[in-house]
Amino acid sequence: MANVTIKFNGKEFLLSCDDGQEEHLEELLIQINQKFNDLKNNLGNIGENKLLLITAVKVMDEYYETKKKVDQKKKELNDLSNKFRELKSLVYEYKDQKEEEIKKLNENHEDLKNEIEINQKHYEKLIDKAADEISNFVEKTSSDKLS
Repeated sequence: MANVTIKFNGKEFLLSCDDGQEEHLEELLIQINQKFNDLKNNLGNIGENKLLLITAVKVMDEYYETKKKVDQKKKELNDLSNKFRELKSLVYEYKDQKEEEIKKLNENHEDLKNEIEINQKHYEKLIDKAADEISNFVEKTSSDKLS
């Protein structure tokens, strides 16, 4: 434990704190002393005990106001975090939907490709059949002319 000598309201006090916390304790006491002196200047010398009580009340008031703000910010952060999770979920859902659409489009593309190949074979057969019929017709016509 470390010891720190501080001055408050013109009097010296010896306070103990954890090692390494001396500077922090001095900073806190500077703030409390400032609040005490401000109240003393504003309210006059109404007695040390009453000024100490009012100083403590003001410090607690500031603490609770700060705590309320911190709690509000925590709530806002929590709400924002929930919205982010919701948005993230929607993004993944959208991604899954688009992947499913792409899969279906690829299947449709493959089906269309197969249908084109089948139609091409049918078309080739029709052309071959038509060419054979034309060839037979020409042969028949040529043989009829010769006879």
